[in-house]
Amino acid sequence: MERQRLDKWLWHARVVKARSGAAALVEGGRVRINGTREKSPGHGVKIGDVVTVALDRTVRVMKVTGFAERRGDATAAKALYGDLQQPPE
Repeated sequence: MERQRLDKWLWHARVVKARSGAAALVEGGRVRINGTREKSPGHGVKIGDVVTVALDRTVRVMKVTGFAERRGDATAAKALYGDLQQPPE
């Protein structure tokens, strides 16, 4: 698999609880791919893309490292991205 839908990847990576929630985040303009705002939930992300998501109380910055066919547990989800945020000091 070379690409995966943005909303599906966000759901598999457990950024949101439901795929419809992922689509709403994207359509609301709260997701950027490589610094460019994306408004289409069907946009394909590829390995190496940097995804920035503005959530209610935080911003998550992740580098796409893999894809999944099905949504797994939290351990499987962490294998799909690398966290690019610095831990708070």
